[in-house]
Amino acid sequence: MSLDAVLSRIDTDLTTSIDRLMEFLRIPSISTDPAFKEQVDSAADWLVADLQSIGIAAEKRATPGHPMVVGHVGEGGDGLHVLFYGHYDVQPVDPLELWNRDPFDPALEDTEHGQVIRGRGSSDDKGQLMTFVEACRAWKAVHGTLPCRITFFFEGEEESGSPSLVPFLEENKAELQADLALVCDTSMVSRGVPSIASQLRGMLKDEFTIIGPRIDLHSGHYGGPGLNPLRELSRIVASFYDEETGRVAVGGFYEGVHEVPAEQLRQWQNCGFDEAEYLNSVGYTQPHGEKGYSTLEQQWARPTLEVNGLWGGYNGAGSKTVIPSEAHCKITCRLVGDMDPDALRGKIRKHVEERLSPDAKVVWDNDLEGSPASVMNLNRPEFEAARGALSDEWDREAVFTGMGGSIPVVGYFDTVLGLDSMLVGYANDDDAIHSPNEKYDVKSFHKGIRSWARILDALTRQ
Repeated sequence: MSLDAVLSRIDTDLTTSIDRLMEFLRIPSISTDPAFKEQVDSAADWLVADLQSIGIAAEKRATPGHPMVVGHVGEGGDGLHVLFYGHYDVQPVDPLELWNRDPFDPALEDTEHGQVIRGRGSSDDKGQLMTFVEACRAWKAVHGTLPCRITFFFEGEEESGSPSLVPFLEENKAELQADLALVCDTSMVSRGVPSIASQLRGMLKDEFTIIGPRIDLHSGHYGGPGLNPLRELSRIVASFYDEETGRVAVGGFYEGVHEVPAEQLRQWQNCGFDEAEYLNSVGYTQPHGEKGYSTLEQQWARPTLEVNGLWGGYNGAGSKTVIPSEAHCKITCRLVGDMDPDALRGKIRKHVEERLSPDAKVVWDNDLEGSPASVMNLNRPEFEAARGALSDEWDREAVFTGMGGSIPVVGYFDTVLGLDSMLVGYANDDDAIHSPNEKYDVKSFHKGIRSWARILDALTRQ
């Protein structure tokens, strides 16, 4: 099949493709707000109709929450079968007064970096989702068929915690089997630098309360002999870290952590990332993490233990001279490599409990949350094929990047469906996802469509 003819068709149809995306963006599919339930449903209907218009057997599937959209094209055979995932729900738009236009009245705007598509969902994730659909549309228009078997899987609850996702995957495990999952909900490491995410940090959450006296105490009566839970908590939190090295000082914390291979480090060092701009944009003058590791390594490939909240005692206006009976702490850890969230939770709790003073006790939260990191299997030849395809389209070397956050669906594809995932997206850091005035560069949309066409071509030639 001729790739050049498909790319030419994509270029010719760009205006129509943008118009289609604009129509999709006008549907306020805010999944977290029950007031928009009908609109989320309408967005699913819109996708079903659009997929059907290019010959894909698609349908809306009910869940206890918002519907899934599933479509299939191609039957049987020994060729490649990919599952493409995106989500069609969007974030709320508050605060509305900070938007420069109606969030659901999208428009093209000129900026210093070229034209952008302004509107909620333009980057996260409707615009990204449609890059793949438009690539398939062009393939079908030119060749009358698609280059491989494809399962389309679009979720309507990603922005509201995906409560229906795992049950749906488990109930439809056989139908959703494929050779590889393609995920579009990611970004480029720098403007114009095509990126394939090779690792996602996992997450562990915990919360604890230090309890001292049975009631708040008068600091004149008990100040001195009394144990102060806030002071106790401050001492324990400080013990989490080695001030000299910036490392986490919890025993066994780094078990399962691996160093980044030299070839990946080379790509990261040449990916166009501006450390000073990244830090200065939020008011930092230097990195404050583990010494000996670059900012990108700290963000993508090193674990963290962060204190997200500390509170206790009197927090109102003026002063209240009390020794509080309780002090509270919320923590999260970002996990990498083979770190086990359950084992790590035990190490952190042991660290705290071993450092308690007499008359202090700790109560742990029982709402346990934790998920391991996702590390992509870069030994699969599809990854290097896709990297070559992206490099050809963007006229510069594509890089295997990391991601500081997590994308839970990737872990679920692995644990429930047994699928490796390839994450390719074309968003930029200034797209303002989840914020007022969200946008998606027209260049990202256009070259994203062309990129998927090249990737599908490269993968089917393996």
